[in-house]
Amino acid sequence: MSRRLLIVEDDPGLQSQMRWCFSEDLEVNVAADRETALAALRRNEPDVITLDLGLPPDPGGASEGFLLLEEILRLAPMTKVIVVTGREDKENAVKAIGMGASDFYQKPLDAEILTFVVNRAFRLAELERDNRELARHRNGTSIKGIVAASPQMLTICRTLEKVAPTDVTTLITGETGTGKELLARALHDLSHRADNPFAAINCAAIPENLLESELFGFEKGSFTGATQSKKGKIESANGGTLFLDEIGDMPMALQAKLLRFLQERVVDRVGSVKPVSVDVRVVCATHRDVQELITQGTFREDLYYRISEITLDVPALRDREGDALVVAQSLLKSLGKQMDRPNLAYTEDAVKAIKSYPWPGNVREMINKVKRATIMADGKRVTAADLQLNCDEEGHESQLNLRQVRENAERAAIIQALQSCSFNMAQASRLLGITRPTLYNLTDKYRIETSSESSSA
Repeated sequence: MSRRLLIVEDDPGLQSQMRWCFSEDLEVNVAADRETALAALRRNEPDVITLDLGLPPDPGGASEGFLLLEEILRLAPMTKVIVVTGREDKENAVKAIGMGASDFYQKPLDAEILTFVVNRAFRLAELERDNRELARHRNGTSIKGIVAASPQMLTICRTLEKVAPTDVTTLITGETGTGKELLARALHDLSHRADNPFAAINCAAIPENLLESELFGFEKGSFTGATQSKKGKIESANGGTLFLDEIGDMPMALQAKLLRFLQERVVDRVGSVKPVSVDVRVVCATHRDVQELITQGTFREDLYYRISEITLDVPALRDREGDALVVAQSLLKSLGKQMDRPNLAYTEDAVKAIKSYPWPGNVREMINKVKRATIMADGKRVTAADLQLNCDEEGHESQLNLRQVRENAERAAIIQALQSCSFNMAQASRLLGITRPTLYNLTDKYRIETSSESSSA
């Protein structure tokens, strides 16, 4: 990334001298007044700015320079501003530092000192940027609550970051316990609606006869017990995000009403004839196969297309390469702090067990097991027994035996080639890219029958 410097100076002679001070690896832009400087700030996004406080229409004072400093710090608070002052103008230098400038430089111009001050500002900007990146990617992802290092989950997170600023309706699918609600909250937190409500409702947890009034609200007297009007979840999320969890379990009768809301963005309360306009972003989630539900006739196809403008398919923990151990270590650290048991670590057998266990309950199951282990562990080491996991050491080691893996792959490829060529050795050898003698040696080595009759037998 090229380093960008903006010089704000109204004297053409000083502009040229300051340009001359810096090496060619810097991208240098110059501005002579406040408006030009702000335009350059927006267009070029400089890392460092040198700012002469004496700018027109007040070249003899500092009012224009201080106004510009305020706007720079408001528009680009991470930019390092070096205020340039006269030798007898220490008060303004101190005031500028108090306002947020990172450094100051006193005239007259000294190329060596100015270069040193500017390079120091660039270095500070780089260190702060690196620190922000480290903090942002401490779990491999910038999304709060999501710990991931696998390509599958990082792809999901990158997609989510692109989708979040938009208002498209999003469907999140995946097994129970994979973190679908965390992703839904991240869509809200990373959007322009973050300061507004996030309303969640589980469509499978509420009886069918109550779900409609919970979603859409009701008017006073619309049914027995309705002693006063009440807003539904949709209205309560106005301006924010509505999260419909387990939408695959929503009754068919209610699906039609939800479809109308998604199309018209108006809510009809139970017992009301006056529609209410609502501005919400809708995020849905389900652990069920929606396409299968459509085939079975229990989910409307038109509703599916309406809620799945963007679909995020969250992989199960067992399908996320390397994530099981990363998540387990993160959980042990956080739960250890909560339970006043810091500095806990997994033993070798625990690590092997975590990697080999299929985690049918996904992250939710892992949280339970790690919490139990945090309580039950003796000393500072958490064992596989503490996690209530059996470590199949022999099976684990065989998975890591490269020679065995290669031999299994060779044997499977030879059998497939022979079967596809009706056990014709010449054709099979050409298909495999080896000679016939080599193929005979391999079939002897792996004790593979070379005739269809023997194979069938």
